[in-house]
Amino acid sequence: MLFVAASPLVLRAQFQDPTPDELKMTSDPKAPGAPAVYLYREETLNSDDGVQTYYARIKVLTEKGKELASVQVPFIPGSTEVVKVDGRTIHADGAVIPLDVKPQDLVDFRSKYFREDKLVFTLPDVDVGCILEYRLRIDNNGGIYTPRWELQYSYFIHKEHFSFEPATIHNTLWGPHGKALDRLMVTGAPPNIPALIRHDKGQFTVDLDDVPPLPDEDWMPPINTFRWRVDFYYTYALTEKEFWDTEVKFWAEDLNDFIKVTRKIRDAANSLVSAGDTDEQKARKIYAAVVKLENTDFTRVKSKAELKKEKLKDVHSIEDVWKDQGGGGNHIALLYVALAQAAGLKAWPMQVVDRGSAIFDSSYLNKNQLQDYIAIIELGGKEVFVDPGQKVCPFGVLQWTHAFTNGFRESDRGPEFASTPSLAYTNNQVQRAADVTVDSDGNFKGSARIVLSGAEAIYWRQQALENDQDALKKKFEDSLNDELPEGVTATLDHFLSLDDPEKNLLAVVNLGGSLGTPAGKRLILPGLIFESRAKHPFVAQDKRNIPIDVHYPIMESDDVIYHLPPGYAVESAPHTADVTWPGSALLRIDSVPKEDKLEVMRVLARNFTLLKPDTYNDLHDFYLKLAAADQQQIVLVRAASTKGNQP
Repeated sequence: MLFVAASPLVLRAQFQDPTPDELKMTSDPKAPGAPAVYLYREETLNSDDGVQTYYARIKVLTEKGKELASVQVPFIPGSTEVVKVDGRTIHADGAVIPLDVKPQDLVDFRSKYFREDKLVFTLPDVDVGCILEYRLRIDNNGGIYTPRWELQYSYFIHKEHFSFEPATIHNTLWGPHGKALDRLMVTGAPPNIPALIRHDKGQFTVDLDDVPPLPDEDWMPPINTFRWRVDFYYTYALTEKEFWDTEVKFWAEDLNDFIKVTRKIRDAANSLVSAGDTDEQKARKIYAAVVKLENTDFTRVKSKAELKKEKLKDVHSIEDVWKDQGGGGNHIALLYVALAQAAGLKAWPMQVVDRGSAIFDSSYLNKNQLQDYIAIIELGGKEVFVDPGQKVCPFGVLQWTHAFTNGFRESDRGPEFASTPSLAYTNNQVQRAADVTVDSDGNFKGSARIVLSGAEAIYWRQQALENDQDALKKKFEDSLNDELPEGVTATLDHFLSLDDPEKNLLAVVNLGGSLGTPAGKRLILPGLIFESRAKHPFVAQDKRNIPIDVHYPIMESDDVIYHLPPGYAVESAPHTADVTWPGSALLRIDSVPKEDKLEVMRVLARNFTLLKPDTYNDLHDFYLKLAAADQQQIVLVRAASTKGNQP
């Protein structure tokens, strides 16, 4: 969609006195149970003077709603400047407490592993019933910017206004490879959102009433697929095809310069492989070498001061990565491609959308959707996708965020748009085997061996990189205890092969506590220990309007042996269950009673990743049956004493 800029006009929100109804408001009939609601919000951008404003007026209804008193301000370091901050808290009795902060007092928003480009301030003396109001003015310092309007938040919005005035006179913007960015484009999600935009005399506006909060449902896809938003940007292309055909060629030109095989890279490859190695042996040896390098995605990126102190330079070529023996995950993935090519293998790079954060949108003409690099290598006439930029990812396995996604790749045919393969449920498995002994009071003790493969093993190994031993132990135990019966505790004894991603990960766990409930001469036990308190998704919700994304297919298998108390026999056990959703999922449960023990087995296979809402009825039906089957019980009965045994 092509728009032409014209004369400017700007609307700026002012602080306003609250109405009596707003002050005494304790709930909102338009948003029942909401912790807070936006009474009004506004964003404006005038590209001629470079001024951007944000305004919000919020009613706090519960304790949770007080979190909106902490405001994060987006900015681009070195390019944008917060020049004015106004804010106040209005109590239910009308008392006003002004915000006492200057732009220079704002602090960086930080997390444990990285800094986001945001500043943060907190409105004062906030309590339930308050109205929060703030206004920000940001100067883009002469830069030409286009907005992204996030039309939908986590809270209900009564009214909102957006305004954008493109620059009327400015120098031509130039993109990579000398392309003039002279076309102003707009895209949005859902696709009908741009139709709401009004454009008159060069000013683009959107006014919305009663905007629902973002959905909060089980297993939602990345938010970019359904969040209401509008993106403005400048581009050179008239059509999607022209843009993506051109960008993939530019991508290949830039990338091939970066990963060019030089004498130093060839020498490095030769140091890693032997002349008699097969292609697969070469591919695996090179993979083993590069994944051992420091991956700063899992540590941290060095500052310029640290680089200078260590006499390290910024990465300008693949040689720098090998010389520094480390880098970001993308650099390590590209190093693998270069070393493999230097060793005589057919290897290609591929850049993909991280499916954990976004799904590719072809209508959004921006190559920055592609974030991460993987590698493709040909072995025995077949292409193998590998993920050397992901720490602890085995050879031939993709991290789930890089599977079943889209991107650019090189090939014998030249650069092209392509997709990565999806995962099968057999790629990702959780196998739990437990052996427990129960006494007549329902107390028990035992142990379990839990074997993890694929995405499940990668997750816990990456947790081990980011947490110390105690924190990892607690996280793993918490994940188990959330699903075990009340009164049962799992304690991790140790992991095996935690540092060897080429093997399955094994966790040895001790189990103990109170498992059963005595009822006269009977003892009642949960039939399926590991699913006793499982939070089955898709059960409580009858209908669904947004897609389902379960990240990856998986197979779970349990085999639990109960050793019975002396003198007890099995009166009833979980009955055989065989629930299928053809081509998508199956559940099988079986039990085998023996003289003094009972074995209960369960297998759940889920062979889907992304589902459209029109499949939800079948999904809902399957999980209803699954949840019912998982709630089965074991009933043990004490055998009657014989006369000969009575005193």
